[in-house]
Amino acid sequence: MESDVALAGLSALAQDTRLAIFRRLVRAGPAGESAGAIAAALHTPAPTLSFHLKELERAGLIAQRRESRSLIYAARYDGMRDLLAYLMEDCCAGHPEICNFKPLENCRESPACSSSCP
Repeated sequence: MESDVALAGLSALAQDTRLAIFRRLVRAGPAGESAGAIAAALHTPAPTLSFHLKELERAGLIAQRRESRSLIYAARYDGMRDLLAYLMEDCCAGHPEICNFKPLENCRESPACSSSCP
């Protein structure tokens, strides 16, 4: 991952509403959640939500799909893993066990991301 891509992801998450949206979508799993449900849960007006969703999508942290007349948003676990891997790449002078960081191949152990692991 290039530093500009990492900065885009970190910048997108460095805002209260976007962080809340992202965390909600991570909890929702691969099925995601409709824009209306997100707006209602976070008490966020539709235009404001739309702006924040676009920022997260532009950063590669969420994806959008259409189901009938609804827009469904879901976390992009690969984008999240790439960002975390970039941040932890040089962890603890080559000793990631100090940080308790599990390698990405252990992703399959997590029910939240098992379906999106390669």
